Amino acid sequence: MGEQNWKTVLTGSHEALRTVVAGVGPDAWDLPTPCDQWTVTQVLQHAAGDQIGYAAAITGGPYPTEDPFAPSGRIEGDPVAYLAAALAASAGAYDTVAVDAESVPTPLPQGALPAWLAAGACALDAGVHAWDIAVATGQPSPLTPELAGPLMVAARAIVEPLRAYGAYAPALPAADGDDEVAALLRYLGRKP
Repeated sequence: MGEQNWKTVLTGSHEALRTVVAGVGPDAWDLPTPCDQWTVTQVLQHAAGDQIGYAAAITGGPYPTEDPFAPSGRIEGDPVAYLAAALAASAGAYDTVAVDAESVPTPLPQGALPAWLAAGACALDAGVHAWDIAVATGQPSPLTPELAGPLMVAARAIVEPLRAYGAYAPALPAADGDDEVAALLRYLGRKP
C-alpha cells in the first residue's frame, strides 16, 4: 500500500465494518466470535473504540470512554449509530492528513507513522474485526483480495511488536491454496 491508495483502503475497511454491523440480527449480539472470549457486542465496542483512538491521536480530541481492550458487552442505544459515530470520527481525522505525511500520530505503541501506514493500521483494525463479526453472525466475509493485499502490507509492518501486547494471536502456518484473504487472516492468528 502506498501513498496513492491509503484513503481508498481505509474507506473500504470502514465500509466492510459498517456493512457487517448493519447485518447483525437482533439475537446475535451475544454470540461468540473468533476473538477469544469476546461476543459480537464486545468486538464492536473494541473496533469502535480503536477507531475513536486513531481519531483522537490525530485531532487531540477525546479518547474512548471505555477501554477497547476490556469491553463491557453493553452498548446504550443503536449499535449501528454507535459505530457510525466512531467511523465518522476516524474518517474525519484522516481527511485532515496529507496523503504523503511522514509522521501521523497513532494510538499504537509504535507512535507516529507515515500516513499510509497509520491509515493502514486503522484500516487493518476495522477490516479484521469486520471479518470477526461476519464469521460470528454467519455473514459473508467482507474481506476481498483487493482489500486484503494492502492490509497485509500494513500488517507486516506493525503486527509483530503488537503481538507482545496481546493485540494479535501468533501467526498460523500458511496452507496450500491460500489467497490474499486467507494469508492475511492466518498472519493475524485467525483460521480462514
